[in-house]
Amino acid sequence: MKTQYSPKTVSVSDPTLYLQRGYGIPSATNIAALFLVAVSLTACGGKGAEVEHRQAKQQAEQRHQEASQRQAEMRDAAKVEMARVAAPMQMSSNGAVMGMSIAPMPRDYAAIPLAQNKFEQQVQNGIMVAGEIPVSTFSIDVDTGSYATLRRMLREGRLPEKGTVRVEEMLNYFAYDYPLPAKNSAPFSVTTELAPSPYNDDMMLLRIGLKGYDLPKSQLGASNLVFLLDVSGSMASTDKLPLLQTALKLLTAQLSAQDKVSIVVYAGAAGVVLDGASGNDTQTLTYALEQLSAGGSTNGGQGITQAYQLAQKHFIPNGINRVILATDGDFNVGVTDFDDLIALIEKEKEHGIGLTTLGFGLGNYNDQLMEQLADKGNGNYAYIDTLNEARKVLVDELSSTLFTIAKDVKVQVEFNPALVSEYRLIGYENRALAREDFNNDKVDAGEIGAGHTVTALYELRYVEAGNRMNDKLRYGVDAQTGKEKYSREEIAFLKLRYKLPAQTQSQLLSYPIRLDQSVKQLEQASDDFRFAAAVAGLGQLLNGSHYLHQFDYTKLSLLARSALGDDPFGYRHEFVQLMETAAAIEQSNQLPSKKTFDGSDKPFPPQDKLHGEPMRDKSNPRNERLQL
Repeated sequence: MKTQYSPKTVSVSDPTLYLQRGYGIPSATNIAALFLVAVSLTACGGKGAEVEHRQAKQQAEQRHQEASQRQAEMRDAAKVEMARVAAPMQMSSNGAVMGMSIAPMPRDYAAIPLAQNKFEQQVQNGIMVAGEIPVSTFSIDVDTGSYATLRRMLREGRLPEKGTVRVEEMLNYFAYDYPLPAKNSAPFSVTTELAPSPYNDDMMLLRIGLKGYDLPKSQLGASNLVFLLDVSGSMASTDKLPLLQTALKLLTAQLSAQDKVSIVVYAGAAGVVLDGASGNDTQTLTYALEQLSAGGSTNGGQGITQAYQLAQKHFIPNGINRVILATDGDFNVGVTDFDDLIALIEKEKEHGIGLTTLGFGLGNYNDQLMEQLADKGNGNYAYIDTLNEARKVLVDELSSTLFTIAKDVKVQVEFNPALVSEYRLIGYENRALAREDFNNDKVDAGEIGAGHTVTALYELRYVEAGNRMNDKLRYGVDAQTGKEKYSREEIAFLKLRYKLPAQTQSQLLSYPIRLDQSVKQLEQASDDFRFAAAVAGLGQLLNGSHYLHQFDYTKLSLLARSALGDDPFGYRHEFVQLMETAAAIEQSNQLPSKKTFDGSDKPFPPQDKLHGEPMRDKSNPRNERLQL
């Protein structure tokens, strides 16, 4: 996906960029051009030409002096602005450190140019033959960033690049009515549901749902939070730093005296703004956030190191210890090697300090990096595009965002080849695990927060359905002889492994999925089942999946609208609107472009004529003035 940008008004915080782009100031090239014009007028002869030449030369010199003076004035303004950004804050009343040790920006500083957004393309899961590969293994995922970035793109009237939508993050953006786990049992419940697939005839859809036990905010315990905030020049727009500041105010309003908050910023160099302020010191926290301003290049690696140092300094045993990274995803100065960053994050994770990533803005956004950093840091990744989304993630879902109830959660499904001929996992492409990884406790997997729901969908085809995508095997047990080891009642066997937060050894859960669980008609499935199918259907359509043979936007609309169910926050209704927008954009992109001119090669749209110049075209060979 490529994003084009048109010149915009440059803020006072970056006057050097204003000069570099030449807005409102004659460039040296233009001045030279004026001088050449004057010389050419002299060549035309006569004293009048000489007078015009002297006048043109004087005007050019005057413009040059004015431009030089304006440049000097704007350089002085730039110095003042840079000094303001780098100036230390005052000490708070409780003695918390409020100084920003940000090095002054160089004189030749220019804003980071807008680069193409980085969204990783996923290779969609293929159709597996149950007789050849009966086992599917993957790590769970509770991230929601892909849905929120998709929502922003659709609201801006554009579709994401095909293959970049992570369907599992769309599914897990929504809450489903899964039962809470029973007391003294596993930290999450497991639900399965089976119904005909809306995507293809003669296929079934299997839904696997997990629901973590809920925890009220009052029972979260003490939190040690370190905000690692990007205040580089690329964060200057209103959808980035200003939205970030308001979002974190919402979060800090939920804290109490037992909590500690530190703030580290990075822009050219990293600096400590707050060092362990009390969670109920609203005045200090609000002041620290409001004083932040954008300017400088990005040194994410150094900032992360300082943030973890503060997290270690204020570590709370048996409490929540977490670094919250908020950025537009641009790491381009300092320790930027991905392997070094991951090694640091994984080391601190083992010491009990997690990492949550919050993304802001588009233009130079690195979605891939944000998602992977959170994955390695035992945290979750969310994208904040509106204040409502900030409230959802940092207020309504604060417990699930901060408090981990189970880690390294893995799912493994073994399909019965006697009943299932083929299957495919929808989404979770970058969460796939090898079969042997399931029992290996050293292999990292995803985490579940308090109250989190996790949903996965498999599309499968029964043996008796026919119409297989793959040919039958020549060799093997003949299913018609009755001499097979497979059960005729179970279509699959579901296993899950997880670790409690303080443990290193996993525990096993297992559940058979029976043939008699299924319903005969899709309409008989629950609202949650059908809505999840609709969400995954949109993700597959946007990704250009070639596995949807009887499914389009019309069927998607009918499916989604029939499954809105209980929607207290309106998220499902919002999805319907986004779905209709995606369908409209898709349809408009397919419309052919036609010219309105018949039998001519005139430019379309017509080029603007110069002021005072008559419009000309090839049908007027003498270039006679047109009668308007």
